[in-house]
Amino acid sequence: MLLIILAYLGGVLTIVSPCILPVLPFVFARTGQPFVRSGLPLLVGMAMTFALVATLAAVGGGWVVQLNQYGRGLALIFVALFGLTLLLPKLAERLTRPLVAAGSRLSENAGIDAKPSPWASFMIGVATGLLWAPCAGPILGLVLTGAALQGASVGTTLLLLAYAAGAATSLALALLLGGKVFSAMKRSLGAGEWIRRGLGAAMLAGVAAIALGLDTGILARVSTASTGSLEQSLVGQFTSKGTDSNVMRGGAMMAQNIPGKDEAGASMQASGAMMMSAKNSTSSLPVEGQLPSLAGAVQWLNSAPLTAEQLKGKVVLVDFWTYSCINCLRTLPYVKAWADKYRDQGLVVIGVHAPEFAFERDVNNVTKAMKDLGIHYPVAIDNDYKIWRAFDNQYWPAHYFADAEGRIRYHHFGEGAYDESERVIQELLREAGNSQITTDLIDASGNGVQQAANMSDVKSPETYLGFERAEHFASPGGAKSNQVTDYSTPQHLSLNTWGLDGLWNIGSEQASLKAPQGKIVYRFHARDLHLVLGPGSDGQPVRFKVSIDGQAPGDAHGTDVAPDGSGTVTEQRLYQLVRQSGDVTDHTFSIEFNDPGVSAYAFTFG
Repeated sequence: MLLIILAYLGGVLTIVSPCILPVLPFVFARTGQPFVRSGLPLLVGMAMTFALVATLAAVGGGWVVQLNQYGRGLALIFVALFGLTLLLPKLAERLTRPLVAAGSRLSENAGIDAKPSPWASFMIGVATGLLWAPCAGPILGLVLTGAALQGASVGTTLLLLAYAAGAATSLALALLLGGKVFSAMKRSLGAGEWIRRGLGAAMLAGVAAIALGLDTGILARVSTASTGSLEQSLVGQFTSKGTDSNVMRGGAMMAQNIPGKDEAGASMQASGAMMMSAKNSTSSLPVEGQLPSLAGAVQWLNSAPLTAEQLKGKVVLVDFWTYSCINCLRTLPYVKAWADKYRDQGLVVIGVHAPEFAFERDVNNVTKAMKDLGIHYPVAIDNDYKIWRAFDNQYWPAHYFADAEGRIRYHHFGEGAYDESERVIQELLREAGNSQITTDLIDASGNGVQQAANMSDVKSPETYLGFERAEHFASPGGAKSNQVTDYSTPQHLSLNTWGLDGLWNIGSEQASLKAPQGKIVYRFHARDLHLVLGPGSDGQPVRFKVSIDGQAPGDAHGTDVAPDGSGTVTEQRLYQLVRQSGDVTDHTFSIEFNDPGVSAYAFTFG
């Protein structure tokens, strides 16, 4: 109940958010008309459409968001036509016959002076709801994060409806007050026709603002009525009350506006679960529950679809991973070695791949990554997070071990504890009746990006470049979301701050370069520096040059960089750019791209 109240209050605050300003002309166009027949249906249409679009986005993912973009386009056309009928009634007569008929109906049903039609008002509300849906702020993002991780439910829809109801409440008050002002103006000025035209002009201005992206861009930066601090305080209440949607990254709990794709950088065990010690290799493994369903994958690679029932009689290791996750990559040498060593003795390893970034939803990208990484065991493509939710998983990477009877007996989150995990495999195979299991343990230390991190020297956290999760941005003027901006290199970088130089557009999950010679700088402290990169939409390679403290990296170059610092972005993946030897100190990293189009997603360290 508390979350519903907080969602409602968050919606009420929407009225003072700059993002809502372009929507207000559509609301005020209904002033001067009976509230029950005009204003109320409009607000109901807005709230219902908003809740529907947001719920579908939580269930359907990216395709619904893309579909809503088409809906926004149609809504803009619809509202623009309505605005034209208010502003220039004579113009409607010169349009083609269908538009004349449509304009006439709109004028008759939705006009200022005509008797209002509840249905016409409701349809205007539906269109306005489509335009308003992306402007809900961090609270909506948090609700959708929980829905994506835990699954859409009646509770999710109630939260969305509460948010929409709160916004409708504040807009209703504005509508009622606006109606009084409107009536007073008509009585004092006798200028109904001019007011009608003024509202039409305001509506067209709102359409233009939304079409140009000003509703989510410039207005949010120039308005002094921003509600960011208020909304963030409510988000804090959400995260303290609803940590089921939280994820672990680098050992720190964070709630993010993404569908649960963060890595556990250190070796961790869920609270309340038993950690198997090196001495404990007998029958002390607890039963943690049944192996959850593996249904819901959009595709299986290296295997036909597998079910929990089919796996009875086998010891099963389920590995949750994603191919640009550095922590997942560093555990892979052990997972692959276990799959090879114990395959003939009854072990089945199943990888469950869910995307951290949009490009990881592409099955072709995952297939290529698996080939490059030498993964030959079955992998379920969990783009909809159905298997994730079935396991109630919250960490990345995560390993779940099931016995031959289909029961989860042990789990481990993050890197490390490899000896303990292998002893679990050996114990479960013995329980399954295999008496030939040896007690020797593998040493599967990886090379390149898969080499284990030196955590004692890592003092830089994973850092995202997209505005949804970006922190410590230091370029003058600050980051500007979804707006092509000419950034300059910060004059001073303190540890773990970063900046851009050149013409960049910072999107929700990545920064994209729009002109040649763009640069990213970062002040870091770690042995290794990695950066998730991808070429432009045309797929053309992007050349780059790396420097450390203004010099070519030399022996400190990463596996994707030559000693002179040169390299090329050819595909969407994690690139190792720095690998130092000897003592680790603070350094300033710089990467300059010779060509436009590159997208940069996240720094990771090791």
